[in-house]
Amino acid sequence: MIYLNKFFKVSQWNQVVALLLLLLLFAIGSVPGYLTGHWQWKQPPPITSLKALKHIRNSGLTLPGWQTIEQVQQQIGEQKWSLQLIKKEDSQTQAILLLLPQNGPMDQPEVEWTDINGWGKSRWGKWDIAQYRSAQFAVKQPRETQVEARFFRASTQQETFGVLQWYALPNGGHPSPFRWFVADQLAQWRKQRVPWVGVSILVPMEPLGQVEKIWPLAESIGQKVQAALMADSLQSN
Repeated sequence: MIYLNKFFKVSQWNQVVALLLLLLLFAIGSVPGYLTGHWQWKQPPPITSLKALKHIRNSGLTLPGWQTIEQVQQQIGEQKWSLQLIKKEDSQTQAILLLLPQNGPMDQPEVEWTDINGWGKSRWGKWDIAQYRSAQFAVKQPRETQVEARFFRASTQQETFGVLQWYALPNGGHPSPFRWFVADQLAQWRKQRVPWVGVSILVPMEPLGQVEKIWPLAESIGQKVQAALMADSLQSN
């Protein structure tokens, strides 16, 4: 019981810190707008790479060492994603690449992972998640950065997948929308923005197997996706 009391105290303190940070960011973004009469939340700075981001939805992404077998727009939740079936060159290895690029200056990441779960269940009859863990990988080109992602096994009635998910940003990536929100609010203070792309990679694996067996492959694809986005569509201001 003593342990639980300490846990709740720590949890409440974390919530207070998060709330204070949000209030600070709101003040940073709103006070200049209040003084000048131009509210930033009504007129956020433009996304300079918006044209390149929208191109992803129509054409997908080119990855070195992989060829695109098929690419379509896929309705998932209330958003249209790019669904891309890719195949490794000189191999039978395939994967599904789902990309949700930012669609406008007011567009923000919210419930994309929940939408993917619902889509997977609708498409394959079920979508049972197991062996979930946080995953990290590094990208060295076009600049060195770190990405944190979600990694888990998703079992369906027909296939089993290893799934890697994160929001790709100009200087890394994270599975939490809050990380983007903080970075974007700070960027708006400098009259800039932080573009984003939701990434979900589905790698087929043995039914009900150990997802760690395909981690090297999932990591390799993730590195190529992040690098390709940073080199073009996620060019920061």
